[in-house]
Amino acid sequence: MKKLMILGSMILSFGFAHSQTIQSSNYGTTGYIKTDGTIQNKSYATVGHIKSDGTIQNSSYATIGYIKSDGTIQNSSYSTVGYVKKDGTVQNSSYSTIGYIKDDGTVQNSSYSTIGYAKGVKKEWAAVTFFFFKF
Repeated sequence: MKKLMILGSMILSFGFAHSQTIQSSNYGTTGYIKTDGTIQNKSYATVGHIKSDGTIQNSSYATIGYIKSDGTIQNSSYSTVGYVKKDGTVQNSSYSTIGYIKDDGTVQNSSYSTIGYAKGVKKEWAAVTFFFFKF
């Protein structure tokens, strides 16, 4: 019984350590976001980082932006570039809707056309990856 519990714990730990796949609208893998915020391209090369405090960095750890606790997305100069609402609506700095991040990870543009998938990824992280910063 003890061995079974240890095995179960190992499987759960391994599952949580996996990265979440970022996909295009035709389900092609375009990259990954690891649970620690590391952003990788489809070849697993690190292209950026989202730190636990909301700092967004490129692969060289230079700060390129910030995610605020209220969903505001800022560039490295602290200028607001957009917003991610709790319902997944993504807006630019002028409050115009530019897309949506659905609860199931579907990413849509402002016309509700699916542009990709980010299942299991925080809405703010998906918005940063699809709409605000090009990694």
